[in-house]
Amino acid sequence: MTRPPLQYYDDGQVQLDRHALTLRRYHFPSGTAKVIPLQSIRGYRAESLGVLLQRFRIWGSSDLRRWLPLDMRRPLKSTLVTLDVPGTWPSPAFTPEDPELFLSVFAELMDRRINGSLNFNGSLNSNDR
Repeated sequence: MTRPPLQYYDDGQVQLDRHALTLRRYHFPSGTAKVIPLQSIRGYRAESLGVLLQRFRIWGSSDLRRWLPLDMRRPLKSTLVTLDVPGTWPSPAFTPEDPELFLSVFAELMDRRINGSLNFNGSLNSNDR
């Protein structure tokens, strides 16, 4: 029996493990999750959440460039993360509950994925968290 992958970040809306980033309540109107394999993510951009446009967009898109999953707490959050996933339009975007923690773990996983230094068991090599 295989065990589930180690979760590096999970705030109830966004889950990050060694294989994928999961955005819960992503698809409209079903509310099903979107699972994005880490190897398919080309890059990402983190920016301050806009006062008017994205902050009060609870689900969907206000600019047709990115799609945000259902998040009732978005007006209280500060950081918008937009993913660059080739072949996906609009770009997946989300607002992590703890952006500093998420971005540090995500950047480390992406860097180690690029450099090929994830252990088979999913732990980070020299600086296990």
